[in-house]
Amino acid sequence: MIPFIGEFAALGAALLWAVSSVVYGILGQQLSPLWLNLSKGLIAIALILLTLVLTSPILPQINLPQMEWLPLGGLILSGVVGIGLGDTAYFTTLNYLGARRTLLMENLAPPFAALLAWVFLDEILSLQAWFGIGLTLFGIAWVITERTAGSIVTHSHPLRGVGWGILSAIGQAIGSVLARSALVNSDISPLWAALIRLYSGTICIWVLLYFAKSRSLPSARAPIWSRRLIIAIILTAFGSTYLGIWLQQTSLKFSPVGISQTLIGTSPLFVLPLAVAMGEKVSLRSLVGVLIAIAGVAILMGK
Repeated sequence: MIPFIGEFAALGAALLWAVSSVVYGILGQQLSPLWLNLSKGLIAIALILLTLVLTSPILPQINLPQMEWLPLGGLILSGVVGIGLGDTAYFTTLNYLGARRTLLMENLAPPFAALLAWVFLDEILSLQAWFGIGLTLFGIAWVITERTAGSIVTHSHPLRGVGWGILSAIGQAIGSVLARSALVNSDISPLWAALIRLYSGTICIWVLLYFAKSRSLPSARAPIWSRRLIIAIILTAFGSTYLGIWLQQTSLKFSPVGISQTLIGTSPLFVLPLAVAMGEKVSLRSLVGVLIAIAGVAILMGK
């Protein structure tokens, strides 16, 4: 076993999602969140299936008679909530807030997970945990409320972006907790867990797209496909969804969910130089806000 494999996997996922978030922000100008989520999900499923065929038996080693139906159901529900609903909300947030602020909003996921455990599992939060939650919220608000000249974000209605960001963080929190529970209570491998989550999430997106089409909503409008657009989606899906979710599941398998979420929450640090390279002015206030938010998550999860 590689030392700190879960921690390294989480940092790798954070880096990949930081880079892909910038690209998805650009792709979001040509595809609706539903179409973008569906496209990257289908590509990632194909890549994972190919990997499984080449590296492992066709069927996973899942002993369903031995009480593994519950973990399997948890992974399916995790995919529906975390990928089907959460990722769609995430792509919508990108359209309103841009990559840097969207990734910062994702730092709400660990505090939300702690709050959900407090409400539904009777886990009492310590003063340190409440302080971490408050510090995270303050850091996010500090950056979100800043008006920066020269920003690449051209969409209006930033409050809508904040709302979608909160929904995305809730979806990620629920999805991560369910996935962690399933992985530690079964022999399902991280790659198979990623496939199960992606498959169930993609089915959910298909259902959402069907209802959107039946009501002639703008989000259901098919994109104008081009070779350049297809190649961009394939490359980004390979990095963010195929490798990213595989690394995320590996992290959840080998490290506590709090530590995994904390390290994955470092994506805003990786995206800062990318934002500068794309012409977005990153002020000292933004940098301080990012550091405050990440420090809040670290204090909340505590190690």
